Amino acid sequence: MIHDIPRDNEHTETSVTIQITRPEVEALINQRLKRGAFKDAEDVILQALKASESDEQDAVERPEAIERLKTFGTKHRLSLGGLTIRELRHEARP
Repeated sequence: MIHDIPRDNEHTETSVTIQITRPEVEALINQRLKRGAFKDAEDVILQALKASESDEQDAVERPEAIERLKTFGTKHRLSLGGLTIRELRHEARP
C-alpha cells in the first residue's frame, strides 16, 4: 500500500509511505541494512529501483549488440578459422 503525503517545505515534495506486507521482503531489506551498505530502507529501495532500470535498459540494448556482433565478422571479413562463436567460447573457458 502506498500513500502520498505532502511535506511542509518550500519545495513541493511528496512523502510516500510504503507498507511491506511480505515477511521475506522485510527480511531482505533488514539483511541489507545489517550489512551496512545502505543508510536506511529508502536507500535500499532506491538502489533496487536503479538496478531494475539498468536491467530494463540492458534488455533493450542486448539484442542490438548481438545483431552488431553477428554482422561484425562479415562486415570486416574476419574468420574464426572454421569455429563457431560457441565453440570458440567453450575453447576459451578454463
